[in-house]
Amino acid sequence: MVFMAIVIPIAMQGLSLANRAGVAAVRKTVATQLADRLLNELTFSNQWNSSSLNGALDEPWTGYRWQLWRDYWTENALRLITVEVFYPVQNQEHSVRISTLVPEVTL
Repeated sequence: MVFMAIVIPIAMQGLSLANRAGVAAVRKTVATQLADRLLNELTFSNQWNSSSLNGALDEPWTGYRWQLWRDYWTENALRLITVEVFYPVQNQEHSVRISTLVPEVTL
């Protein structure tokens, strides 16, 4: 009986940890795919230069939000564009970032 009192809580904690790791992995994969999609859309349409710099995603990605940064690159007339997607895992916010270089656009 004492053995069961020790083993069951440890086993339950292990299952909880495994579940959290699985949820985090799935959400990180989704966030990476969303960041890639957003970066491609903003880059190829040149919206990175004039679009809003953040937003929240709609169904089925409720809880995911994104932010865009534009920085100057050290060489040539290039800009560093970074999209960061934030996602929740058990009441904690995590994020992934994807970046690319684009030519400077003069309006």
